[in-house]
Amino acid sequence: MPLKRGYIHVYTGNGKGKTTSALGLCLRAVGRGLTCCFIQFLKGKPTGELTAVKNLPGFKIVQTGRRDYDFTVTEADRALAGKAVELARQALREFDVVVLDEVNVALHLGLISLEDVLALIEEKPEDVELVLTGRHAKPEVIRRAHYVTEFRLVKHPFYRGEEARNGIDR
Repeated sequence: MPLKRGYIHVYTGNGKGKTTSALGLCLRAVGRGLTCCFIQFLKGKPTGELTAVKNLPGFKIVQTGRRDYDFTVTEADRALAGKAVELARQALREFDVVVLDEVNVALHLGLISLEDVLALIEEKPEDVELVLTGRHAKPEVIRRAHYVTEFRLVKHPFYRGEEARNGIDR
């Protein structure tokens, strides 16, 4: 049963949990018979969520980043981000819920343009829910959203020198 009205969500800020929240929204949606496409900008390494939803009906997850992404921007990153924008454009026509994970970071790094992101928002069909995650959400994106949640970092083991843990952080 498709949505009567789809909204725009922005999950931003320096705190942990933006991707996890978007995944939770997708699990809820799929549990109610909606379809979900989760497009991960910048991410290319195997993650727990990628493995977990691989065989879940109605849930497609696509990583569009370099496997060895190291926070340095390359022409390959720009090309991959451009392809992710095209995947997003297609997903908006085929799925009930579309998540653009880390799209705000891709925009912040200059891998895609603000015009690209605003065009995706404008092209969103009336009955599609769209979620944009990542730090550094632009004011222009926030203004167009119906839901905006800012995740605030209070404390994290990373800042004590601990590495990300499989199953918890990735």
